[in-house]
Amino acid sequence: MRRDSITHDDSARLVEEVQAAIDSKEPLFIRGASSKAFLGRPAAPRSREIDTRSHRGIVSYDPSELVITARAGTPLAELNAALDDANQMLPCEPPTYGGQATVGGAVAAGLSGPRRPWSGSVRDFVLGCRVVTGEGKHLRFGGQVMKNVAGFDVSRLISGSFGCLGLLTEVSLKVLPKPRASASLVIAMEASDAMRELSAWRRAALPLSGACFIDDALHVRLEGGTGLVRSAVDRIGGKKLDARFWDDLRDQRLAFFDDRRPLWRVSLPNATPLVELPGAVLLDWAGAQRWLKSDASAADIRAIASAAGGHATCFTPHGGVEPFHPIPSPLMQLHRQLKARLDPHGIFNPGRMYADY
Repeated sequence: MRRDSITHDDSARLVEEVQAAIDSKEPLFIRGASSKAFLGRPAAPRSREIDTRSHRGIVSYDPSELVITARAGTPLAELNAALDDANQMLPCEPPTYGGQATVGGAVAAGLSGPRRPWSGSVRDFVLGCRVVTGEGKHLRFGGQVMKNVAGFDVSRLISGSFGCLGLLTEVSLKVLPKPRASASLVIAMEASDAMRELSAWRRAALPLSGACFIDDALHVRLEGGTGLVRSAVDRIGGKKLDARFWDDLRDQRLAFFDDRRPLWRVSLPNATPLVELPGAVLLDWAGAQRWLKSDASAADIRAIASAAGGHATCFTPHGGVEPFHPIPSPLMQLHRQLKARLDPHGIFNPGRMYADY
């Protein structure tokens, strides 16, 4: 445990506030550091804020077990610092947004960083959690192994649910040792050439852990054994890149994101060819995630994404634009059923993702 860490179990207060909301039928707006408040729909009318930040601290961490358990209000930067002390990491590298993000918010939003295509998503690293349910009970799901409860793997459902299914109070995450060697390179080339090279490097099993195309150059990160990384560097060539580039990309601090136009994330299947998007484009995740700065209509952007087999999320909702891509009616029906089962009184972040969810 780091000496500068703050530990406080405030779960009793959180359970009490949820039970009061159930009794009064008053919706709750769950918040941590609000580092991702821009993403998603606004709180429902008459919502009462419930703040998780006082419920914080690393509950347990044994580096030999490769599992860390932390309360929801723990700053993500604090968790990362504890892992760094043990030469370990959370491979999905969720954004910290200037160090403000909390562990609970990172899991609830399910956002992953540049390593996502090669390491997995936030959901893939959630082993278990504690949740205050829609019936006001404080329950543990999973643990250090995955377990299904009442037909639902709640510990995985909670990731990316934006607080709509329950109040996350604690989470256990799988972690991994840091790679022995790492190198970041930048190579000037055209976008079409970058996509072709990335396909070739994928077939050759090069140890990629980051691939971003911006400013007429391909930026790559290589991680793994010393000899493997050295061999890949010799093959790829290019110039040395400051490794802080990946943190700036993850937290949207690159100059690209300063453009005042709305920001869209276009998510596409792996190896999708280049498609023409109406605005400035940054290719991340080897092209599977395409950041777009554009004044084009939501309908036009989403039509392009759908035609390519993907979807588009607006990170800067404006003018009534729905932040999340509309989903088919059968899937929405499943969402409603999950909401009704896990939050029968409809108090947790109603409408945060979709108007009727």
